[in-house]
Amino acid sequence: MNILYLCHRFPFPPKRGGKIRPFNMIRHLTASGHRVTVCSLARSPLEAEEGRGIAPHCARFEMEQVSDPVQTLRMVARLPLPTPSSMGYFYSPSLKQRVDRLLSTEKWDLIFVHCSSVAQYVEHVRDVPKILDFGDMDSQKWLEYANYKPFPLSLGYRLEGNKVLAAEKRLARRFDLCTATTRAEWETLEGYQTGVATDWFPNGVDAEFFCPSGEPYDPDTLSFIGRMDYYPNQECMARFCDQIWPVLRTRRPQIRLLIIGADPSPAMRKLGELPGVTVTGSVPDVRPFVRQSALMVAPLNIARGTQNKILEAMAMGVPVVTSRIAAGGVDAEPVTHFLVADSAEEYSDAILQVLDKPTERQRLALAGRQRMLSNHAWPHSMARLDRIIDRCIKNFSQSKGKIA
Repeated sequence: MNILYLCHRFPFPPKRGGKIRPFNMIRHLTASGHRVTVCSLARSPLEAEEGRGIAPHCARFEMEQVSDPVQTLRMVARLPLPTPSSMGYFYSPSLKQRVDRLLSTEKWDLIFVHCSSVAQYVEHVRDVPKILDFGDMDSQKWLEYANYKPFPLSLGYRLEGNKVLAAEKRLARRFDLCTATTRAEWETLEGYQTGVATDWFPNGVDAEFFCPSGEPYDPDTLSFIGRMDYYPNQECMARFCDQIWPVLRTRRPQIRLLIIGADPSPAMRKLGELPGVTVTGSVPDVRPFVRQSALMVAPLNIARGTQNKILEAMAMGVPVVTSRIAAGGVDAEPVTHFLVADSAEEYSDAILQVLDKPTERQRLALAGRQRMLSNHAWPHSMARLDRIIDRCIKNFSQSKGKIA
């Protein structure tokens, strides 16, 4: 098939959540014999240069380089409009022209869109079967932000959340099939009652790349990984260090915490002044840091979809202690494969349970990796994707036949 694939962030190299899922889809579809044309945005010369590495994994790509100040202005311009401001951030007139040219000069068998923010480029197309992979339901994330931001910011986030919600419902009706990342996100999508077919397929993890090293770990070290310019990561680490870290230091004075992730804000860097806390900033490879730790914490209070950081740690054989809301995006069982907590006391007890009992750590390490191999392998997820595509093509053909 000739497939036009659009995504909101240029999907190479696959080093962050918004790039990992689309990259693995593109690579799979190309390996399956389809001709895939990728259209997306790059936000800096470095991202553009790195992004060209996708060439071996697709037939071709259309990359439009944009600047954050211009895209921010596009967001601001949409503030008084009913369309979401966030969609302005991912809009480029030049990319729209490229997409329109491709649509008018070639025959396409499928249009696949990852993330509702870029559905605007092809929402008008009616003569080609289209799939919209929401991934996460972004409206719910914006609405959740409103609960953590002070007034009047909370009002702005709530307004944007409701605008995104309306856009998600409208866009869903303009596609032939819509998908999500997890069963919970799919249930949210189904709750929109758009009348459009829906499904879900999970994120996977590269279990060969994220594998145990066999090297000894430090029984007093915890780790957290994630971009530190991302608000949910900032919020959870600030709260963890304020409410949970003092308890852990009292009960185990020698304990250490590594906060690993690019672009930490000044507030995040300041956490590194706390006893036992290190904020690394960007590192060439997160794996050595995670593997040396006794466990990884993922105490996210704002979490939609699947947290890739959890999949990667479990695949490396590093036990995870996470929040209940973040656990919902992982196809694994609490206690059996990882530990779940909500309150400061629950986190402290769960973390110390692993640190104090090497046999418990070993049990979780083995069980967690095995679960990633069985339930979060990319081939398993891509097999689901293939069935979803077949379903979309079949339904589209049948609907056209009825019209004819």
